[in-house]
Amino acid sequence: MVAASFWSLLQPALESSRHMGTLSFLPAAVGFLAGVGFLLLLDELTPHTHFNNQDEGPRTGLRRTTKLILAVTLHNIPEGMAVGVVYAGFRSGNAGITGAGALALALGIAIQNFPEGAIVSMPLRAEGMSKGRTFFYGVLSGVVEPIAAAVTIVAAGAVVPVMPYLLAFAAGAMMYVVVEELIPEMSEGEHSNWGTIAFSLGFVLMMILDVTLG
Repeated sequence: MVAASFWSLLQPALESSRHMGTLSFLPAAVGFLAGVGFLLLLDELTPHTHFNNQDEGPRTGLRRTTKLILAVTLHNIPEGMAVGVVYAGFRSGNAGITGAGALALALGIAIQNFPEGAIVSMPLRAEGMSKGRTFFYGVLSGVVEPIAAAVTIVAAGAVVPVMPYLLAFAAGAMMYVVVEELIPEMSEGEHSNWGTIAFSLGFVLMMILDVTLG
């Protein structure tokens, strides 16, 4: 999620704002902080009735799960919109966009969605949820992509100007979940070094997928 936040979201947001010169950071900064603030607000407003895997009574497992699904879903919306923008450019006759290029982008994002689905499903399974439900939630987080692509194709002129803000918003939401929930839990226990190793390997894997396929 950290790798995807930068290479799939923040970096494109910065690049698409280059025309603003020294203020090119502004859309990314505003969108990122808005994404963090959005999940922070949800965290404060939503009721928390959850249970851990032991007989210790209420805890925050479901809250973390809900934020995780929401963050990945928000991340998938700009990806779908990116595909929609490319296809809209191809349909409008943009000389710099070919049908093969648009298809390559769509396939790259589709392949990248496999590990992103696992990001959602694996924590749910670890909390005791059934395989069927974990698969369903993993798929559900990605369903927004074709919907966002279709909406963007129809309303490309209105969506493109705010795309940097949307990309950064999704990045902020994902980073909130990582810092607030996943990294602290990863560091618990006697074998926290394994969590650090897994984080490093996951970061490199997502970096490779995002750069080569995205």
